[in-house]
Formats: sequence, C-alpha cells, structure tokens
Amino acid sequence: MTELMLKYFRNKQKDIQSEKVYDSQCPFCSMQCKMQLIEQRVVSRNTYKTVGVDNPTTQGRLCVKGMNAHQHTFLRDRLKEPLVKKNGEFVPVSWEEAYEVIYRKFSEIQREKGLDALSVYGSASLTNEEAYLLGKFARVALRTKHIDYNGRLCMASAATGANQSFGVDRGFTNSLQEISKTRCIVLAGTNIAECQPTIMPYFEKAKENGAYIIAIDPRETATTNLADLHLKNKPGTDAVLAHALLKIIIEENLMDRKFVSESVSGFDELYQYISTLSIEECAEKTGVPIEELYQAAVAFGQEESGMIFTARGIEQQIDGTDAVRSFINILLATGKIGKPYSGYGAITGQGNGQGAREHGQKADQLPGYRSIENKEDRCYVAEVWGVDQKDLPGKGVSAYELFEKANEQMINGMLVMCSNPVVSNPNASFIKSGLKKLDFLVVVDMFISETAELADVILPASSYLEDEGTMTNVEGRVTLREASYPLPGLVKHDWQIICDLARTFGKADQFPFQSAEEIFEELRLASRGGKADYYGITYEKIRSQSGVLWPCPSEDHTGTKRMFEQGFTHPDGKARMFIPEKPARKMEEDENYPLILTTGRVMAHYLTGVQTRKSPSLAARHIESFLEIHPETAKKYQVQDQSLVSIESRFGKIKVRSRFSEKIRKDTVFVPFHWGGEQNVNQLVSDELDPICKMPGFKVTAVRITPFLS
Repeated sequence: MTELMLKYFRNKQKDIQSEKVYDSQCPFCSMQCKMQLIEQRVVSRNTYKTVGVDNPTTQGRLCVKGMNAHQHTFLRDRLKEPLVKKNGEFVPVSWEEAYEVIYRKFSEIQREKGLDALSVYGSASLTNEEAYLLGKFARVALRTKHIDYNGRLCMASAATGANQSFGVDRGFTNSLQEISKTRCIVLAGTNIAECQPTIMPYFEKAKENGAYIIAIDPRETATTNLADLHLKNKPGTDAVLAHALLKIIIEENLMDRKFVSESVSGFDELYQYISTLSIEECAEKTGVPIEELYQAAVAFGQEESGMIFTARGIEQQIDGTDAVRSFINILLATGKIGKPYSGYGAITGQGNGQGAREHGQKADQLPGYRSIENKEDRCYVAEVWGVDQKDLPGKGVSAYELFEKANEQMINGMLVMCSNPVVSNPNASFIKSGLKKLDFLVVVDMFISETAELADVILPASSYLEDEGTMTNVEGRVTLREASYPLPGLVKHDWQIICDLARTFGKADQFPFQSAEEIFEELRLASRGGKADYYGITYEKIRSQSGVLWPCPSEDHTGTKRMFEQGFTHPDGKARMFIPEKPARKMEEDENYPLILTTGRVMAHYLTGVQTRKSPSLAARHIESFLEIHPETAKKYQVQDQSLVSIESRFGKIKVRSRFSEKIRKDTVFVPFHWGGEQNVNQLVSDELDPICKMPGFKVTAVRITPFLS
C-alpha cells in the first residue's frame, strides 16, 4: 500500500466520531447467515456496513443480498406509524385508534357472518415465536379455522413428501457438514448458486473430494456449471425422470435389497409400476438422452454414499409431491438414508421456511408439527393454551384457497402478516380481486407493498435488525437472531402487535408475553412430544452451541445431527415408498401456447422484491424483469434481443424485456418472479393446485410470445 493510500485511510479513521455494532442474521434465504451491522458516525451523518460473523452453517460468509440487507431498513419510505385508510387515503393514526378500528370491524364481520368469516395469512419470514403466536392468535383470539401462510407456495411439496415417505419433515436429514464427504450428489430443480450462494462451498468441497455431481434443470446455471452431468429435462417431467432412474437402478442390480426388506414398505407395489415403464419413452418425455439417464442412475446407484437435494424447480408443480417422493424412492431403494454422508435435503427458500411450517401457521397444523384433526394433539395444545379443545376450530384451507373463498365472499376479513400475496400467488389478478372484495383488510409490513395498497389498515413491522427471535435454518438448526437496533418511530415487533390485538379481543390471559424468549418458553412446551420437538432447546443452549438441530426432546439432549439412524417416524418404523397412481394433468403446450414458461430467482433479489427492490445496490443489478429465451426460439417468433416482449398464457398477459441465452432449452422460456405490476409473471400461472399439498404449478405454464408493439 502506498504512503498516499495509508494517509487517506488514516484521515478517514479520524473522521469516525463513534461506532456501534449490532448482531443479527440475514433476513433473506434459509441459510440464515450470522452478521453484524456496523454503524459509524462520520462527521454529520451515519454510515452502515454489514459483515459476516463466524457460525457453524456459513463460517462468516455473506452473499451480495446479505451484505446490502441493511439498506432497505433505513429508507425514508419505511412505515413508522399505523395508517388507516380514510376517504381513500392513508392517514397516520395512533396504535390505539388502529387497534380500535380493527377490533370494531373484525367483531362486526364475525357477529354478522360467523367466526370463519375472518382469516389470517402468515409468512415464512416470521420468527418461530411469531409464527407460533400467529397460529395461536387465529385459533384462540379470533377462533377462526382460516389460517395459512405463504410458505405453502414454497415448501408444501417437499414437506408433504417427506412426511409421507419418512413420517416427519426436517429440511435436511443430515447436517450440512456431511455434504463434503458424500460420494454422489443429485441437485434436482435447484439453483443454489443464485438462491443460497453461501451453501455452495459445501458442494464445491464435495467435488474437490471426488464426489460426482448430477444437476437436473432445464437451464444451464452457475449451479449446473458445478455438475459432472447436467440432465437438461423438459419442465414438468421430473417425476418421470426419477422413475426412469429408479428403473435403471433396479435393472442394473444397484439396489440395497437388505435395507429395502428391513426398513421400507411398498417396494413390491412400486416395482410393479416401474416394470411397466419404457426407458425409451421416459427419455422422449423428459428430453434427456438414454445414455445420460443410465450415466446418472449408475453413478448414484453404485456409490456407497449419496445425497439428493430438491428445490422449487421440481416442487412448484401440480405433481410436486409426487416428484419429491419419486426422488426419495431412489434414496430408499439404494439405502442412502439414515447413515453417514447419505440423505435427503429440501433446499428451503425463505428465511424461516423450516420453522414457520412447524408450529401452527398451516391450515391443518398445531405446534410441534401436530395435527389439528387429532384429538390427542388438540387436547395437549389446548391445555398449554389454557382453553377447551372443543373451542379450537378445525382444519382450514390452503393459502390460495383462502383467496378463492374471498372471491366467493365466504371470507370477509383478513389479516396479512409480512407477506405480499398479490405478487407471490398464482393467477395474481384473481388474488387482487379477492382482496378487493373483502369488507376489511389489515396488513402488517415494513412498506406499502402491492398488497398493502389494498388495505384498510397498515401496521408498521420491525426489521431483522430490531426483532429478536429464533429462526430454523435450511438444515433444521434452530438459531437465535440477536437483534437490538432501536425501533424507529412508532414501530412495534410482530409479536407485540399480535399480543396487543389478542388483548383487544379479550384474550390477555393467553397472550401475556413481554419478550420473544417468553414466547419461546411456551413454544417449547407446546411442541413437547411432537414430531418437531423443541422442548430441550433454550436460548441459553442455542447461544452455547451456536444453534441446535431438532428434534431435541430434553434439556440434556444436544440435538439430532442425523435423522433416521434408528428407523423412521411411521408407527412401524419403516419408510414408505411412493406408488404412482393417475398422473397429474399438466398444462400442455399447443399451437396457441407453444412454449413452456418456468420461473425462478436471480441472486440480487428475494421473493416479491418488496425489500430488495428498495435496496439501491441490489436494485441496480436487476432494475427490471426479463425473458430468458434461446436465440433460435426468439428468431422463430421474431423477437429481438433486449426488446420488449408480450408473454401471454391462458390466464393473463405481461410485458418484459428479452434476454438471449443459449443456456436454456429451445422449448422453454424463463422469467424471474420478483416484480409486480405488468412484470408480475404470476399473473400467467394457472390456479390449478397439487391435489395433495395444494402447491400451485409455478414452474410449468404454457405461453405464447410476441414482440410488444406500443
């Protein structure tokens, strides 16, 4: 470093009048990277930077989103006081007035139209404490059965598939540290290099150690570039692809027959189905050459250890549950589960995508992954909550179905907490229509999102820098997000808002909490004995162990690093193989809609972009959406590179700019989902749902494209 540079940095240091450090965790993906915000007072203004902190999951790494996460929290248009819509305009009011309006309108709706006329729509961005409390609020304070959350659109297929196959759903059956030592890896429908960048070193280390990596994706990505073999299948054919791989494994005598005999049920029935398949037909349907199918199947089958990871690419389909279970079948057939360096991983998308699906936000669920339809579960949780189990409502409906009921005016009021369903749901115009038909809509958020614009009341939420609580990361590790940055303006934490509203509804005794830790203590008790048992986890233990992998059933238990070493969670201790029945109907392309649209993320943005599109550093990387299209396909439809294109499906129409790429299949186009308005790709997506888990089919939509003519 030159003397001139040294002098410059010494002078910069002199300008720093004070410095404060705040611990937190990234608000974005499921890696939940530990970080610190460094706030410096320089002359007459504050400057901020975010740095990574060492931890067992990411060893101090941050991606570009994490490094710039703080930017949106300090924006001037962040909400800092409650707003009530009066004469069509949002007007600042006190918390007391906002609560009074909500209580009056919600009570009026329930008095006139019944308890279930109200609904609650939650989020996988909430802490475990807030997710738990929201489920309790819906069922105890509002006494409505209608609660679900945006994680339904993200993890429903993987969660349902794991529950049906294994008997329990923890995102990773193994710890992240085992990845580097496995011998073969299948990455099915996941672009971790852009969606969870800080997980990549585990896979890079595995490759260094000699692991054979197979990627399944219709596009070439930074993730598929790591692979030894890339199966570039047609969108929507993942279950067929998995069946073909399993057939080859069986025929090549690569099964672990002893494991299947002792630890698995349903193989004989599955074998009858697999025997009817033709590898040639599977190759034709998937668009994957036969030799590549054999190469992948033999590579995975012959190794002593292996892991399969799935993500939204195969899960966000109307047969997503079937696809997940079909890949799990491969693990079970080869005995690669419940032992070192072998297992299944669902690459969770949202920050608390794992924890938020365990403790009561789902329509059919009570804390600890208990069932709301099981009397024993109801009685246990009711006792913890101090209510009669007969007063607990029953099973509700899924996320998208809430908006169907709103359109039918069977739901008349809704509380949306930290979510933006107008942009994130399929058939987005229909969602907007349903929200407009509500008699009363309350939204809790940091900004006026596309959904909040439709609200009658908006309540300002705290950010990841301010809101302490636990988050359960991608591997099932319960982490503690320390957060002590001062709340701006009149902002309250989500858990405080829930407690305040519950007290307004006369439930102060059930919501007495004064801190996140107090809520967690009740969550521990409510989850005790459930599948997702957090009873042995405390804030102190999380701090001392840098996180705890659930289940952790007692205070002297250190957590569970590897699942299923002593058997599976079904009553007979066996895993269940998936036997395909009638295939789900896919939205086939035809002469009117000849191309298949698939969707996904870009590295700089997160979900509907409410936070990342407001970050100057992140927004600059992708200022608008785009259509990724093969040059030959573009030529066929007279589309120029970097030109505006109309994309139309049977459900809607959007306008985005084209971007040529030879890395995508010629029958497929790709659009990211981080934008609203006329760039909202979910306007094109069908309202058809996976019949088992109610996942929409985001990844397969038949479309047509034309040059946009202004």
